[in-house]
Amino acid sequence: MTDVLVVSVDVSDAGVAVHARTRSGVPTGCTGCGQLSAWFHSRYVRRLADVCLGGRPVRIDLSVRRLYCENETCPKRTFAEQVPGLTVRYQRRTPQLQRLVEDVGVVLAGRGGSRMLRILNVTLSRCTVLSQLMRVPLPPLETPRVLGVDDFALYGDTYGTLLVDATTRLPLTLWEGRDADQLSRWLREHPGVEVACRDGSLTYRQGIAGGAPDAVQVSDRFHLWQGLSRRVQDIASAHRGCLPAALPPAGESGPAPAEETLGSTAADTRAARHARRLFEAVQALTRTGRSHSSVARELGLDRRTVSKYARARTWQEVMRRPPRKPSTLDPYLNYLQQRWDEGQHSAKILHEELQAKGYLGHYQRVKMAVAPLRRGLPLDEPRERPPSPRETARWITTHPHRRNLHINDRLPRLLEHCPELRKTHDLVRRFAAMLDNHDATPLPDWLDDLAGSGLAPLVGLAGALREDRHAVAQGITTPYSSGVNEGRITDVKLQKRLMAGRAGVPLLRHRVVLIAHLRRRYADRTTVSPR
Repeated sequence: MTDVLVVSVDVSDAGVAVHARTRSGVPTGCTGCGQLSAWFHSRYVRRLADVCLGGRPVRIDLSVRRLYCENETCPKRTFAEQVPGLTVRYQRRTPQLQRLVEDVGVVLAGRGGSRMLRILNVTLSRCTVLSQLMRVPLPPLETPRVLGVDDFALYGDTYGTLLVDATTRLPLTLWEGRDADQLSRWLREHPGVEVACRDGSLTYRQGIAGGAPDAVQVSDRFHLWQGLSRRVQDIASAHRGCLPAALPPAGESGPAPAEETLGSTAADTRAARHARRLFEAVQALTRTGRSHSSVARELGLDRRTVSKYARARTWQEVMRRPPRKPSTLDPYLNYLQQRWDEGQHSAKILHEELQAKGYLGHYQRVKMAVAPLRRGLPLDEPRERPPSPRETARWITTHPHRRNLHINDRLPRLLEHCPELRKTHDLVRRFAAMLDNHDATPLPDWLDDLAGSGLAPLVGLAGALREDRHAVAQGITTPYSSGVNEGRITDVKLQKRLMAGRAGVPLLRHRVVLIAHLRRRYADRTTVSPR
């Protein structure tokens, strides 16, 4: 800046004060029409804040000229000169400091940005940081060739829509709601989309068809697989009684499953009697047609507890609990049983004997272990529980080469016992083969078999996929997916948490779009080109 003369520099603990002035007689362009003028009018001092120097805040007192505009057609009579790189009209910060404030606001929002700037010796309130952030213009929006559309939870039961350029992986915009009309309007205003990636949502399907009818719609593979996995879990839940068949026979695994012994061994416990009384009371009241809330008020129970007892078919179902985990006492259970049969019923003496054999556990565990023996019940030994419906669905949907020995031992036993789960497993593997081979040729036959399986969850899925079969086929065969959308939605959730969920849609849109471009800009700066 050769047009600026530094008069003096004062350095103190409070900061650095720079006194400077612009040179006289140098022509300057008018801020209204751009014509050069050197017709001097007066001077005044502008006080500018700059980035800190050596940990001290910097203030620049710059004396600038006010000049007459010599263009008679210009609406301005006088104008103040601007120093490139140092002053901006109506700005009390240097461009370098202004960029710092904007970048910190984009990354950390209002309150967090204010705290970070305070560490950098720049004192600004959170409202000022947000105000400067919202003044940053969004980058020009270019219509993408491949568009990603997905929804995200905005707050409560309110959802929003996020659009992403699947080629550059940059977010384009977002808005509140997920209706088809708004998406169709945006696509009509930005023609040129050739491929649209989405989930199985009927709303987005209609919106894309209405706004870009020539665009190829692609149903995302992840959402297709996720929808199928949920149906598998529903089928496993409907056949919960078959799941214990996955356990090894009693001769191989030792003790019988917990469900087989629960009714006989636990029926006389205090917890069992309490569960039976509650089950009978809740069932008697709900059979009369009363709501769960009224039953909960009468019995003094939580509504969720009433719902659990009302859904149960027997009182044993609410008593089911996962068997205890293995403990350090398990290797000594046979010795405890032997000493109990010999007549030693003192838990203290048994604990001392176990300590002599190397047991390092507490006395209380020994006392609890022999408690069933005092009631004439067998020792509570660790037992393997049947797989849950979620675990069963994970077994079925996992690729055979990625299943561990535990699954490979139990899944065939379960499929042999339950024809419905075996049929489900075969259908899942056929669909997985289509995804692996990127071949949608078997899709029509697979949908027919899905509809004729006789399993209600799969029949409903077949109807939904048949209506969207063209997009499903594109999702199987083409490389396009909504993976980039899922990554950007994760970023949206992060920005929401940074603002404690109080950000409005305009601020959230501003930050999501700007922070993606900011990261890309700094990533390009740090990328070293190969030699």
